[in-house]
Amino acid sequence: MLSLEHIRSICSGEIHISEPLAPMTSFRIGGPVDIYIEPANTEELAALVAYLHESDTAHLVLGNGSNILISDEGFRGVVLNIEKHFSDLSVDDGVVQAGAGARLSKFVDFCLRLGMAGSEMLAGIPGTLGGAVIMNAGAYGGEISDYMLDVTVLREGSVRTLTTQECGFRYRGSDLRRDIVLGARFRFPEGNIDELKARRKELLLKRNAAQPVQHPNAGSIFKNPEGGYAAKLIEDCGLKGTRFGGAVISGQHANFIVNDEGAHASDIVDAINHVRRVVYDRTGVELEPEIQLIGFPDDVIASLKRSTAS
Repeated sequence: MLSLEHIRSICSGEIHISEPLAPMTSFRIGGPVDIYIEPANTEELAALVAYLHESDTAHLVLGNGSNILISDEGFRGVVLNIEKHFSDLSVDDGVVQAGAGARLSKFVDFCLRLGMAGSEMLAGIPGTLGGAVIMNAGAYGGEISDYMLDVTVLREGSVRTLTTQECGFRYRGSDLRRDIVLGARFRFPEGNIDELKARRKELLLKRNAAQPVQHPNAGSIFKNPEGGYAAKLIEDCGLKGTRFGGAVISGQHANFIVNDEGAHASDIVDAINHVRRVVYDRTGVELEPEIQLIGFPDDVIASLKRSTAS
């Protein structure tokens, strides 16, 4: 049985009961969580995770809330938010140490001020560094793992440092989903600061022109299939602008679903399943969702993973 008193004895950070999660996600969708905690350091985080495992309590580690969709009913369990206390950035002998809670925008700013080439490709990608590491985020032909030396994680109660080879990085994925990423170290090649900042500006303008940044969204919904682009497949199927309640398949970028008019999480799920079904029926390509569903029944989660051929 979970004891709030015991949690308070472990954690010196903020603790809230029945905290709304919608404001903490880029979709601006989702119900409340039973208990919301901001652990102040790694020791508190490890102790909390151990206690939650011991009490068989579901928990979710949250950063900036991008790339996730939380159920309208919320999350029955505990959310551990690491953005506030795990966001330090530092550099030593050309190696950048970044906390998992650091926003990617802040990480890019920090690296560009030091003339570190390659970091500019991450400009405009939402979220925190921890989520970017787990998802192996990237753009314009590069990935965050290209410049990574190692990753520090909390695994089975112990803090471990993993080489990039041990992380199993791949296109928009890794073997880190069962771990809690605490931070990572990077080494970038040297570049001209003015040129890098100009390149970042160029990429931001390109991204803002191509993506529906004026509406709440969770970034790309689907992974690009091998040898193609999800957005082109969706657009070619005539799905741009299709509405499901308050959710709309963006007319600006077909691989985005936006919260246009108070969308429910169920609207987003309906849109995802419709896109998968139509694209498969017309092209034979099965689109794989990139977004993570939180707090949904198992059958709803399974519906997004189930083969559209079945």
